[in-house]
Amino acid sequence: MSSPSTPPRPDLDGEAFYSKIPAVPTLIYWGLHGLALVALLFVRPSAEILVLTAATYWVRMIGITGAYHRYFSHKTYKTSRIFQFVLAWIGASATQKGPLWWAGIHRIHHRESDVPGEDPHSPKDGFWYSHAGWIQDPRWEPTPFEEIRDFARYPELQWLNRWHFVPPLVLVAAIWLTMGAAAVMWGFVLSTVLLWHSTYTINSLSHLFGSRRYETTDTSRNNVWLAFLTLGEGWHNNHHRYMASCRQGFFWWEIDPTYYVLKGLEKLGLIWDIREPPSHLLQPQEEMKEAA
Repeated sequence: MSSPSTPPRPDLDGEAFYSKIPAVPTLIYWGLHGLALVALLFVRPSAEILVLTAATYWVRMIGITGAYHRYFSHKTYKTSRIFQFVLAWIGASATQKGPLWWAGIHRIHHRESDVPGEDPHSPKDGFWYSHAGWIQDPRWEPTPFEEIRDFARYPELQWLNRWHFVPPLVLVAAIWLTMGAAAVMWGFVLSTVLLWHSTYTINSLSHLFGSRRYETTDTSRNNVWLAFLTLGEGWHNNHHRYMASCRQGFFWWEIDPTYYVLKGLEKLGLIWDIREPPSHLLQPQEEMKEAA
C-alpha cells in the first residue's frame, strides 16, 4: 500500500516516463559510462594507477556501505558530529548523491520492500529497473526529507546533500593534480562506474540469486559473491531480517569487511555502540530454510 511519502507510480513503459527524465544528469551518468569504456580500451594504466583504482573503489565502497547504509540509513552505531560529516563526505565522493537522499530512499525501500511500484528498486518492476532504471525515474529525484528528519536537522548535512557533487569534484582535482589525466580515467571514472553497478547488484541480483536463511516478507537473498564485491552487503537476507544490526554477516564464515572496518574505527574511539544481531537469530533452528 502506498504511503503518503511515496510518490505516485508512473507508467514505467510510457513515453511520459522517459520524457520526464532530467537531461543533464542523464548525460553525465551515461557519459561517465562511455568514458569508463574508453579507459578500458584505450588508456593503459601503470601499476600506481591500478593501486589507485582499487583504493578509490574500496574506500568509497566503505563510504556507501559503512556510512550511507549502516549509519545514515539504519543508525547501527553512533559517532560524533564531526566524524558524521567525514563519513558523509566519503559517501558522497562515491557519486551516489547526498546522504539524506540516499538514506531516505533506502528507508522507503525497507518499508515497501518488493511491493511493485512502491519499492524504489524491486525486481518485480523488472530487472533493469531495479538495477539502474529507477535512478532515472523522476519520482525518486527529490530527497524524501520526511523519511530522514533525524539527520536532516544538521545544516552541514543539508549543505552536503544539496552540493553532493563537491566531494567527487575535489577527488577528481586531487587525482588530476597528483597523477594526471590517465589516473582520473581509471581512479575516478572507471572506479565510479564499477562502484555504481556493484551497489546496484544489491537492489537487483540479491533479490533474485542466493539463499534464504530467514523467512521475510520480501525476496532478499544471501549471496557470497555479492558480499565480496560489496564488502559485506551481499548478506541481504540477514539484513532484511534484522536491519538494525551493524554486522550483516551474522556468522563467522560470512565475510563482512565493512563490519571489520567499523570495529577498527570503534577501537580508535571514532564510533561506538555498534549494534549486533540478537542471539535468537543465531540459533540452529534459524538456519537456512530455502536454497536457491
